[in-house]
Amino acid sequence: MSFAIVTDTSANLPGDIIKKYDVKVVPLSYYVGENEGICLDNDKFDSRKFYDDIRNGAVVTTSQIVPERYINYIEPLIKEEKDILFVGMSSSISGSFGSAKIAAKQLTEKYSDRKICLVDSLGASLGEGLLVIKAAECREQSMSLEETKNFLDEYKYKIYQVFTVDNLMYLRRSGRISNVTALMGTMLNIKPMLKGNKEGKIVNFGKIRGRKQVIKNLAQKYEQLAVKPQNQIVGISHADCEDDAFKLADLICNVCKPKKILIVTHEPVTGSHLGPGGLALFFEGQNNVRDN
Repeated sequence: MSFAIVTDTSANLPGDIIKKYDVKVVPLSYYVGENEGICLDNDKFDSRKFYDDIRNGAVVTTSQIVPERYINYIEPLIKEEKDILFVGMSSSISGSFGSAKIAAKQLTEKYSDRKICLVDSLGASLGEGLLVIKAAECREQSMSLEETKNFLDEYKYKIYQVFTVDNLMYLRRSGRISNVTALMGTMLNIKPMLKGNKEGKIVNFGKIRGRKQVIKNLAQKYEQLAVKPQNQIVGISHADCEDDAFKLADLICNVCKPKKILIVTHEPVTGSHLGPGGLALFFEGQNNVRDN
């Protein structure tokens, strides 16, 4: 193995993929009251209880993790004489990538013969996870650490990330949405259309009346913007709305069935910012697809 691949739990990858590609995962933390939680195994995450607790008024908060946590997970790999490729959550929505940079600097000073490359995914959930899978594929093709980093730093601008939420309150409260002045008519069943832009920020770019129609609009984005979908993995993540996730998958397959559809429950850190009912779609488009 030419290098080790490390990511964080925001990548939202299921356990079989993490195991298949031998990916090391650094846990991000969330807090319900004063109680800290981590979710290293998304397959065992009790998402129904978590999102029901939020529905019932539980306030979930998150915070930037410290560099020492990255060091604790990466240093053992370096001691095995492995170079490191780290793919992290967008620096535009979390300061944790900055902590990873500090950790990498400290480790390269301590282990000058080892290389650590960091990739800011400019995404979250499977917008980050699809990059991790692509990194593993690059490694399987015997690409070097530097070649893989350079490839991902270009490829990430092709990943389109579009989603909706039932209530913008959670994104507003956490400061995760850039155009916070946009008001949505919750009582009128108006649903927002949101995306990750080319800077990795979350922006609101439209509003649709009704949940059924907004799911159709997500599928329409796929129809308009996906490039050679039959050759790619498409990602869908949901915050305790599995039926809607499968409805979206069916609509996508009716357009053009991709090589694989990866459907996951939104892990608790990023899921807490979307709130119950969050539904997201991730796929590959053209180089400038984030502008659409």
